[in-house]
Amino acid sequence: MTGQRTYGGSTADQRRTQRRTALLGAALDILGTQGIDKLTVSALCSGAGLNERYYYENFDGRDAVLSALFDAIAEELATALLAGLQAAPDDTRAKAHAAITAGIHVLTDDPRKARVALVVSTATPELRTRTTHTIKAFANLVAAEGIDFYGITESQPDPLIGFRATYLVGGLVQTLMAWLQGDIPMTRDELVDATTDVFVLLGEDLAREIRR
Repeated sequence: MTGQRTYGGSTADQRRTQRRTALLGAALDILGTQGIDKLTVSALCSGAGLNERYYYENFDGRDAVLSALFDAIAEELATALLAGLQAAPDDTRAKAHAAITAGIHVLTDDPRKARVALVVSTATPELRTRTTHTIKAFANLVAAEGIDFYGITESQPDPLIGFRATYLVGGLVQTLMAWLQGDIPMTRDELVDATTDVFVLLGEDLAREIRR
């Protein structure tokens, strides 16, 4: 089978991926430093160094750009969380601390990413729904990791697991946003430690309750 024709050492699909990545990088910079009102087609293409036709090759509107950027950050966040969990010792607090540290660092090492999450969570009804679904996905991840860590083998896990996972993730999102806006006077390390305390407390308590 003949492969795709290459230009400059890259296939057409690779070049399209590179252009999409450049546009999302420009979107991150605009949203993170100037705000959503400055997120225009011309600004995106100027920031990415691309012709406007490449914008329309990838996106059909501003919401599509926001969704794609939000999803990319969520994927980076999930990857960091799982890597933190896998690298941590087999101990409740160590694993919770590693995962929370990894996640908070993704959103605070580059503050533009946290600003994107804030923008998307309030921009439109559709994007608010996307935020809700993403929080649910992370709650499911927390629940699954807890079930695995505590060796819960029931075919139908206790509904309290899902409830507490949702409570923890939703609470962390709101707390992190408040912290980023300066409403919680803590250092980042203090925030990580306090969040870890809550996750461990509710996780251990639930594990004991289920095992009774």
